[in-house]
Amino acid sequence: MLPQRLSPEPSRNPRRAAAVARCSMSIVTPPLPELVLYARPGCGLCDEARDAIRLLLADREARDLPVPPFVERDIEADPELHRQLFERIPVIELGSGRLELATSVARLRRLMEDVLDAESRDERVAPRIAG
Repeated sequence: MLPQRLSPEPSRNPRRAAAVARCSMSIVTPPLPELVLYARPGCGLCDEARDAIRLLLADREARDLPVPPFVERDIEADPELHRQLFERIPVIELGSGRLELATSVARLRRLMEDVLDAESRDERVAPRIAG
């Protein structure tokens, strides 16, 4: 006995066409990495870095670009973080990227572009193959 052939065209089978029309899948995008500022109270450079972060996050939101969640970690609350980062703060991490003594808006913008916009930039730059 031969197997029954399924129609690849939903229009030939009205019930299947209706089921396909009702079917919807949401597009799942991976979550953005956290933008982490390692700082401590009373640190003027940390205040500058925090202001730069807020400025750039607002700019990205206004331009409808991905905006990562912003988290601030007080190195004074963790002796190990304090030992590792005290002489390097403000330290900013985003995904695998890291900036130490980070107060430059330009360096922070570059980090965000490198980490958050890499996929869309690769799509724009990728050469088209004529076929």
